[in-house]
Amino acid sequence: MTLNLLEAVRAEAPDAVVVVVASSELYGPAESLPVEETAPLRPQNPYAVSKASADLLAGYFADAHGMHVIRVRAFNHSGPGQEPRYAIASFARQVAEGVAAGASPVVVHTGNPDARRDYTDVRDVARAYRALAAHGEPGVYNVCSGRTASAAELVAALGRVAGVAVEHRVDPSLRRGHEVMEVRGSYERLRAATGWEPEISLGQTLADTVQWWLGEIRAGRATVRGSGPQS
Repeated sequence: MTLNLLEAVRAEAPDAVVVVVASSELYGPAESLPVEETAPLRPQNPYAVSKASADLLAGYFADAHGMHVIRVRAFNHSGPGQEPRYAIASFARQVAEGVAAGASPVVVHTGNPDARRDYTDVRDVARAYRALAAHGEPGVYNVCSGRTASAAELVAALGRVAGVAVEHRVDPSLRRGHEVMEVRGSYERLRAATGWEPEISLGQTLADTVQWWLGEIRAGRATVRGSGPQS
């Protein structure tokens, strides 16, 4: 898909700015933190390999054809409306389901409680993409917050913003094999190019996500299923 898109732009709109979004997963286990754009690519799963391939293709089109291609390596992002196959959305949905059901404590299932990820609110991420499209020079840019939180910390924080007691249970079936234990990036290059800074705190992201799920449940658009494991 990335190849076809870039070929089409080269043929029909060679002066267009193209923002190709990959994932921080292409870095794999970093040699040092925070990860900068010059770090080697060490993808550790098929998804990460696919993102590394798309990123390298984008770099090839910029180099070989002189196209204005901006390569974004996005770290974890979350916010209202995200599907519950992602960590914060899954945990927030479980909290909202528990609140709606009147549970006390609310049970939240997670995988590895100690894995740490660099989370940015999706609304800040969208601002970064727009800023890069408008002002960024061709090259590679991390989009991240530079701060990390573990699954255990997220669950505790969700309990605080929702005003409920939570019981955190680790489900072995939700643990990932070959997991990278900490992912944290540097957005210094992005800031230098565009002036972008993350504006929305992690606490606000969590609160807004719980409230969004509560609205979906109360409007009948999401079924209360209890606090079982999420995919």
